[in-house]
Order: sequence, then structure tokens, then C-alpha cells
Amino acid sequence: MTMSTENALPDTAQRVASLLRELGHDQPVVMLPESGRTSAEAAAGLGCSVAEIAKSIVFRRVADDAAVMVVASGSNRVDEKKVAASVGPLAKADARFVREKIGYAIGGVCPVGHLQKSVMLIDQDLLQYPKVWAAAGHPHAVFSLTPQQLVAMTAAPVADIALQT
Repeated sequence: MTMSTENALPDTAQRVASLLRELGHDQPVVMLPESGRTSAEAAAGLGCSVAEIAKSIVFRRVADDAAVMVVASGSNRVDEKKVAASVGPLAKADARFVREKIGYAIGGVCPVGHLQKSVMLIDQDLLQYPKVWAAAGHPHAVFSLTPQQLVAMTAAPVADIALQT
């Protein structure tokens, strides 16, 4: 893991770093030497558990074409039926939809700074960790925060969204 000066960050990660500063967040955006495109890759690069990765999964709500983002623990699979019970019927969101509605490429989707207002839910399982890591707008960029900061920054409800296996 390398600490990067903000000027060395890719444009989308610079945008997230600026937004985090505006929100009063004191943790830097860091660049992983390897991709953080998957929770396992990010966890390996950070030396944390996969469960401490706050991965952002985006769906499309059928009723109004709104983006629905679920910020889930990296070790959980999202139960689409549980999410749909909260927000309405869902469909898959392709890469173009995610970029147009959220503003980030898949693999670097940040839970804040969306182009359009999105419907959000936060996985209750993230609340058990003192610190989690979220994507910062680029597949190699991440930032740390507490689960409570994640809830405050997003104003998203906390929900049981994990698929029980």
C-alpha cells in the first residue's frame, strides 16, 4: 500500500479525496499497488480481512430506473430478494448504467459522490468492525472509515442484506 499525494491520484480518486475533505473526513485516499477491483484483492493489499472491505454493489430499480447501491461486507453475498423487499423490484445494472448514474467505473465505485441521487442500503454486518475500507473512485484507490462514518456520510439505512447460505 502506498500513500499518495493527492496530485498523484487519478482524476476520479482526486475527486473523492476532495469530497472527503469537504465532509471533514481525515483519512487519506491510498493507492494499492495491485488492483482492489475485488474484495479479496483489496483485502490482500491492505492486510485486512475480506469482511472489512465495504464493497459497493449497484442494481437498477425497475420502477423508476434509479440506481440502488448496497454497501456490503466483502465477505457477504447480497441477497437481492432482501434488497428488493426494501426498495422494490431490481434488475442488473451494467457498466454503462453504473457510470452514468453513479459516476464511477465498476471496480472503483465509491459510496459517496454520486452523479445522481441513488437509493442506498448499508450491510449491518459492517457495523461490527472498528474500521472498514471503501473504494475511492478508482480500482486501485481506497480509503478507511468507521462504519458509523459510512452511515453518516451516506445517510443510508442499515439493513440485513446478506444472503444466508
